[in-house]
Amino acid sequence: MEKVRLNKYLASCGVCSRRDADKLIEAGEVYINGEKAQTGMKAGPDDQVEVRGKCLLHPEEKVVLAYYKPVGVVCSERDAHAGRLVTKEIGYQKRVTYAGRLDKDSEGLLLLTNDGELIDAMMRGKNGHEKEYMVKADRKWEEGAIDRMREGVYLEELGQTTRPCEIEQVGEKTLRMVLTQGLNRQIRRMCETQGYRVKSLKRTRVINIRLEKLKPGEYRELAGQEREELYRLCGLSDGRAGQRCGG
Repeated sequence: MEKVRLNKYLASCGVCSRRDADKLIEAGEVYINGEKAQTGMKAGPDDQVEVRGKCLLHPEEKVVLAYYKPVGVVCSERDAHAGRLVTKEIGYQKRVTYAGRLDKDSEGLLLLTNDGELIDAMMRGKNGHEKEYMVKADRKWEEGAIDRMREGVYLEELGQTTRPCEIEQVGEKTLRMVLTQGLNRQIRRMCETQGYRVKSLKRTRVINIRLEKLKPGEYRELAGQEREELYRLCGLSDGRAGQRCGG
């Protein structure tokens, strides 16, 4: 492993995405060989890299988990006010980080991994990866409201217009929605623009990975063709071996 930009190095160690790695570096929470790191620096296997006082070890094997996040579990690692944190709830033996949040009141499929490059590829909005949801509203849906959301609606709180999306009505109050972006509380905000309130929201698919028979709180390790296809669709090779990060 040759020296690479520090944000990429942190991502390969499973710490976080490159974007979040830049924030850690700017906040002065990353050290290389005992000295505070600066943006643009590089690191390699002979360097000792520390984040928040802990020395990093490059994972020996990259893992990807499909987890059924229950309602009430928070997608955060350090929120002192959150009663149930996803990384503590799952209790996996290796450090893993989620790729794409689900809010506290939502449930369903959450992918977690120690592969920062995979997280980075999945989180890039321009890649347009699909995420599928089952959405139940507080009253019967009108076709006009569904059509408007399909075409894209303006979210005043975020100052953005949503991308066109796939929506199928599967019940009087229930929709199947497929989005290719992940704005903050996007589905709830979209429904609110049409005068609807979401009663329940479940994510059932991320790219090619489906919730399948998982029950709330359960997880499974991705393997074989399913995992290989996920990496392929994200433009990555499914590398499994790794090296020690340093020190």
